[in-house]
Amino acid sequence: MPAVRLLPPDRFFDRAEWTAITAPSRWRGPWLVAHAWIVSIAAVGLAAWSGNPLAWLLAVILVGGRQLGLAILMHEAAHGLLHPNRKVNNFLGQWLTGAAIGSDLIAYRTYHLQHHKFTQQPEDPDLSLSKPFPTTRASLGRKVLRDLTGQTFFKQRMAQFGFAFKGLKAMLRGETIENGRASTKAGTPFNKQSDDGMTSPTIDVAGAMAVTRAVGRFLAVQVVLLTASLALYGWTPYLLWLAGLATTFQLYLRIRNIAEHACTTAGSQDPFTHARTTYAGWIARATVAPYWVNYHAEHHLFMGVPCYRLPAVHAMLGSQDKHRAMTIAPNYRAVLRQVTAKA
Repeated sequence: MPAVRLLPPDRFFDRAEWTAITAPSRWRGPWLVAHAWIVSIAAVGLAAWSGNPLAWLLAVILVGGRQLGLAILMHEAAHGLLHPNRKVNNFLGQWLTGAAIGSDLIAYRTYHLQHHKFTQQPEDPDLSLSKPFPTTRASLGRKVLRDLTGQTFFKQRMAQFGFAFKGLKAMLRGETIENGRASTKAGTPFNKQSDDGMTSPTIDVAGAMAVTRAVGRFLAVQVVLLTASLALYGWTPYLLWLAGLATTFQLYLRIRNIAEHACTTAGSQDPFTHARTTYAGWIARATVAPYWVNYHAEHHLFMGVPCYRLPAVHAMLGSQDKHRAMTIAPNYRAVLRQVTAKA
């Protein structure tokens, strides 16, 4: 199918306004990355210090939200919006955000831009995330149970590590990537989520080697975190971090994926119908909607706008009476009710 129709920015902004709203800040992106890490470290550190199991539970709830936040900030870097300097932007997106959750910035960028080009059409690589909906409450409940018991995490990690091993063997054999093959859609199992845990399969050696490098970065970050944990307060802080990665992060990732596109108009050429914006209170912002990711309709309308300016874009669209044309949910509970409406 043809690419989705884009919304011309000059319908809403003059040139000076558009330049100002799309220019990445030199400090806000790095501050958001620092914020995600500061909150995570404080949550697991204070919980470990308290020795209280309820504090441990609260830490896992909070750290999962910041781990999703790191994924969101990697997404910002994929659009070149974390920092105006490309090298700084890519370092933040590859090492300080993506590596912590096992994702690869370059592979993610490749397929994610295709998602924007063919949103909710057959060529959309993310279509599998929204296509199963609406579903039943029982079906969604089983997915939630798998997320919170670590089953989703284990299945996805085993798939990722299996492909990494194939890539490692290729590297040891001295195989190289052909010119033009460095960017690949492969090797991004943690950028997406599905029942099989691997919706972006590794189809070639280049993909397998991309997975190997992504796993290497992931393990390097885990070693740093574990070393710091052991040096400062023993095993508990790192185990709380790992518990969040294996449970609440998986659940929040699923809910975010559902809210963005499930039960929106598929195949429409109307750019206002491609994605959903969901209003988020402070609990949602601490868990399933960090760093303004809930303004997803605005992101699809104007994907060059940094996340911290999306609320202003939302207000601007409202002032021009465009909210009625958009898919907007009052909260995440309403979204989950809508997507489980199937009898």
